[in-house]
Amino acid sequence: MAEKKTWPKMQKMKAEGEKIAMLTAYDYASASMAEKAGVDIILVGDSVGNVVQGQDNTLPVTVDEMIYHTKAVKRGAPNTCIITDMPFGSYEVSIEEGVRNAIRILKETGCDGVKLEGGAERAALIKALTEASVPVMAHIGMTPQKIAQMGNFAVQGKSAEDAQKLLDAAKTLEAAGAVQVLMECVPTPLATMITDALEVPTIGIGAGNGCTGQVLVWYDMAGMYDKFCPKFVKKYAEAGKLITEAMAEYVSEVKSGAFPDEAHSFAMKNAEEILPRLY
Repeated sequence: MAEKKTWPKMQKMKAEGEKIAMLTAYDYASASMAEKAGVDIILVGDSVGNVVQGQDNTLPVTVDEMIYHTKAVKRGAPNTCIITDMPFGSYEVSIEEGVRNAIRILKETGCDGVKLEGGAERAALIKALTEASVPVMAHIGMTPQKIAQMGNFAVQGKSAEDAQKLLDAAKTLEAAGAVQVLMECVPTPLATMITDALEVPTIGIGAGNGCTGQVLVWYDMAGMYDKFCPKFVKKYAEAGKLITEAMAEYVSEVKSGAFPDEAHSFAMKNAEEILPRLY
């Protein structure tokens, strides 16, 4: 059994040049597979809204739903570092509400920390969470919870002004207490520069190989979700196609009567004597 990665241990991984592998998971089975595969961090992402619930975006996901899924993931991967997304609406109203929801998530799930989206405007909240002993992963760059405001998903930090804002935000959030900084859809040179500028590890998704670690949605990397595939996703399998073919074969055998066969059924001794007596 591999040793569980803690935030201090992953800080040491950055110092020693060891990469961090992070994947999403939303249930017992996927979490169990991720732990067996040696994943360092499992993110119980609000992307559950897209790939599990079939929503168009992550906005409808609730705190109760995140707690439900995190509990299942914790049971499947008890020895992996688990972080839970704080969903839209759970921390924007006030710092007090954000701290209250984050503490509830930790207490009810046993996860190792929370992730929340936003730039320098989240510094006060991250500071308050850190003081409340809640580890926080900051999320900058393209932030899906702002889709209603942004209008679409696009690479962030391409201009000098925007790049400076991202660099400043990363430094500010680190100073506020963030244990790691996730960067989404950020040009590789800028993400690498930010990684070098921070003491804490960075996690990239569409941010190039200069980050300390990487994260992908497991439904994407395993070919389980065909509604949309971002440019930064590498499909390591076509599990969705394989499962669909297996389901189609099952349907065909049920229709033809080939399943269940004798090997998948239960026999009854003396059936020819017993059954005629029943009425």
